Amino acid sequence: MNIKEQVQKMDAIVSQGAIVDDVKDFFAVNANTSDYDNGKTNGKTNGKAEMISKMEGFAGAIAKVNGITHHHSIVDGNVSASEFTFDFDMKDNSKIYWHEIIRRVWNDCGKVIQEEYFNAQ
Repeated sequence: MNIKEQVQKMDAIVSQGAIVDDVKDFFAVNANTSDYDNGKTNGKTNGKAEMISKMEGFAGAIAKVNGITHHHSIVDGNVSASEFTFDFDMKDNSKIYWHEIIRRVWNDCGKVIQEEYFNAQ
C-alpha cells in the first residue's frame, strides 16, 4: 500500500471537513488516538468505533466552519505528519482555533493504527 497516496487522500477529506468519513474510511478497527496539550495527554480513544463516536459528537457541536487549512504533510516509511489549522464556531458560542500536527502510524493495509495530535502554535 502506498502510504503517501493514503495520506494525500485522507488529508483531502479532512480539508473538506468530513472528519467522520475520514475515520470510517482510513482507520483500522484497532486504531487508537491521543491528544496532547502542554505535555499532558488530554484525551484518548481505543478502537475505530470509539473514535467515530467522538468525531460524530465533535462534528455535531460545530455551528460554522470558518476554515480548514492543510499546510504540509510528510511521510517517512509508515509514519506521516500533517499540519492543519482548524477554525470553528461551536454551537455553545465558543470558538475553536487549532493549529496542529497530526501524526499517524499506518499498517501494511494502508489504515491508520495510531493518531496523535500536537499543538503546532
